[in-house]
Amino acid sequence: QVQLVESGGGLVQEGGSLRLSCAGSGLTFRSYGWFRLAPGKEREFVAAVSWSSSATDYGDSVKGRFTISRDNAKNMVYLQMNNLKSEDTAVYYCAAAVRFGGVRTSLNTYDYWGQGTQVTVSS
Repeated sequence: QVQLVESGGGLVQEGGSLRLSCAGSGLTFRSYGWFRLAPGKEREFVAAVSWSSSATDYGDSVKGRFTISRDNAKNMVYLQMNNLKSEDTAVYYCAAAVRFGGVRTSLNTYDYWGQGTQVTVSS
């Protein structure tokens, strides 16, 4: 059974930090990404990492504050979020691709999705 399970969300004050984790199982995933969905908005690309971690990409709104990383031995991907802002409040989703490698910013290139974890940043 293929699964992606996120953890690490919660409530944090502006300027604080959170680290999201995503545990993959059932397949070897070539690319991982993080997306988020805020009320009234479309799902937004946050970050992506290639298989070897040699390439990463970030959405403009999180560049310089968020860092994506992965541990292939553990089939895990992480999102370190620093200097959080109220506009970062959203449900964060882990996504994984088996069809495509490299860095993927488009949600329709991902094959599997986690259930999401809520991040709330209070001002």
